[in-house]
Parts: sequence; C-alpha cells; structure tokens
Amino acid sequence: MKKYLLAGLLVWLPLAITIWVLHAILGMLDGVFAALLTAGQAVLPDAASPLLEMLKSIPGLGVIVMFAGLVLTGVFATNMAGQWALRQGAKILHQIPIVKSIYSSVKQVSDTLFSSSGNAFREAVLVQYPREGCWTIAFVTGKPGGEAAEHLQPDYLSLYVPTTPNPTSGFFLMVPRKDVIALAMSVDEALKYIISMGVVAPPVPLLPAGAREAGTVIARNQRG
Repeated sequence: MKKYLLAGLLVWLPLAITIWVLHAILGMLDGVFAALLTAGQAVLPDAASPLLEMLKSIPGLGVIVMFAGLVLTGVFATNMAGQWALRQGAKILHQIPIVKSIYSSVKQVSDTLFSSSGNAFREAVLVQYPREGCWTIAFVTGKPGGEAAEHLQPDYLSLYVPTTPNPTSGFFLMVPRKDVIALAMSVDEALKYIISMGVVAPPVPLLPAGAREAGTVIARNQRG
C-alpha cells in the first residue's frame, strides 16, 4: 500500500503544483486587468460600464491583454520615436527624489539580466563555498566594477550563488577565475539541479575523450 501511495503521489504532485502555479499567475494577471477596468469606469461614461463588467467576467482575458500590451510596448520601444519618449520619461523619473533611487536600481539590474549582449546568468560554474572542499553551483554575472575592482586583480569574476530550493535568494561573491570550474550544462539545467536539491541531475555532455581527460586534469589541479 505504501508503495502504491508513493507512486500515485509522484504522478499527481507535479501536476497539481503546476496547475496551482498557473492558476495563481492567471489569477494575478486577471486581478491586474480587473483593477485597470475598474479605474477605467471612473473616467469613461456610464454607458461603458456594462461592457467593462462583461470584460471582467471573461477568464484569461487579462493574460491576453497583458501579452498584447508587452508586445506593443516592445514594438514601441524598438523604434526611434519610442526610444526618445522612453528617454524623456526616464529623465523625469530621475528627478523625483525617492523614485529615482528605486527606478535606477531596478533598471540597471533588469538591463543586465535581460540584455542579449550582457553576460549575466549566461554561464554556470562550480565554486568552493562556503569553505574549501565544499563545492556548489554558481552563475557568472560579470566582472567586479567600481571601487571593488580597483582592489582586485583583473581576472576576478562576479558570481551569484543561489540558495536551495529557492534560487531567488543567494550570495554575491567575487573570486579569481582560476578558482572556478566552467560547466557545460545550461543555466536552465543548473537551476533545475539547484531547485531539486541535487535530485534532478542534468545529463553529462558527450565530449571527445581528449577534452574530457583534459577537463578532468584541470579540475583536479584546481581542487588541489
């Protein structure tokens, strides 16, 4: 009975969690869309209220509207007129005392993470943490900058070490390049490995025998 119970749990638990997460996301987006419609009722004529109430009752419409809004915003932001308008808006936000600190920080992080030309979270590596002899997976976020870079050698890397099973929190490290081991696994595979607490291991990439032996020698030298 215990065997069958665990087998059934392994079948239904991932499906139930997936449905719960999707339902929560859809509910959040529908809630944002409903809030926008409620705000529209305050400025639109009363004749538009029945139509807005009908739109609120359509499930999943918020997701479609938000997706369309993101696409249209992207189209607007990639042309010259849109870029000029965004720059003017950014200048206004940078003049507001409290808003400028929050906006500039979030903007820098988002530009670094989602820029196609950036290096953030493009590579997974092995690093010894929290002490020598203990290894964990980290992500390269670039190189140290500012005042910190003036006190370090040029070959240092900036690393983000995520926690398990919640990778959204973690630790920021600056370590020499020679102290990390580059991994062939993708960032998505590394995240799955971290979230599963090492249960879901990514497949070992097929490398030529010479490259595999060379990598083993380098890893041994770094551990030594």
